Amino acid sequence: MRLPLSFVRRSNRLKPSYQRTWDAALGQELLDIPHGERDTSVAEGFSIDWAAEFGRSAPIIVEIGSGSGEAVAHAAANHPEKNFLAIEVYKPGAAQLVSRVRREGLSNVRVAVANAPEVLDQLFAPGEVSEVWIFFPDPWHKKKHNKRRLIDERFIEKVARVLPAEGIWRLATDWSGYAVQMRSLIGASPQFRNPHQGERAGDESALTEVRLHDLDAISMGKEPQPLEPEQARDEEGGWAPRFPGRAQTDFETKALTVGRKIFDLSFIRRSETEY
Repeated sequence: MRLPLSFVRRSNRLKPSYQRTWDAALGQELLDIPHGERDTSVAEGFSIDWAAEFGRSAPIIVEIGSGSGEAVAHAAANHPEKNFLAIEVYKPGAAQLVSRVRREGLSNVRVAVANAPEVLDQLFAPGEVSEVWIFFPDPWHKKKHNKRRLIDERFIEKVARVLPAEGIWRLATDWSGYAVQMRSLIGASPQFRNPHQGERAGDESALTEVRLHDLDAISMGKEPQPLEPEQARDEEGGWAPRFPGRAQTDFETKALTVGRKIFDLSFIRRSETEY
């Protein structure tokens, strides 16, 4: 049975300037990935030698859902010693990202327009990725659409496979329900540990504030339905401090402007002897 995708493709039409950039970058900064069944699929049997692709051996950081590339470009510019793979399925966003990469001369960034789970499965050997970043994935906040969320048990296994022991998985979301789901599902995996277990709980937790005032509803212009203090209190915590390497994007700025709270999480890949 075909599993639901975690994204919906919008128009792939590019304006002329981005089309020229796309054509010039294809096979260079923009990976030329042969497609499988879908135009976001990775053809079976296709592989990439990452050391050859980047012209060096260096730690690889994979960012999933890079959008127009604000975060990954900032990180790549500040860490030229690392290699970055930006995965983005929305073609106009990827074109903006490639344009930014070329304009800023970031030789340590490659862009893949493909379905992230397939990229992890087919283009990386076990333990080949030093960090995985997923910042502000689509929350699919309606209950009937929750099944489309990227972070589920199957995807956790895929991330665990490509990370070595002590490899890092960093996440951020402005949607409290998704934050709780991430914390619960990844926290329950024997392959990961939360280095901030128990931190930022109770009154220090943004989740407590969101629940007390129903900030999610307010930010969407809906009638708030706040919880009672004893129900709202987040006793578990486990939230990470803001990752200093995560640039504040336009998307995050807009979320903060309407009163949403940002939840950061990080998890460390356990060694096989730890579980």
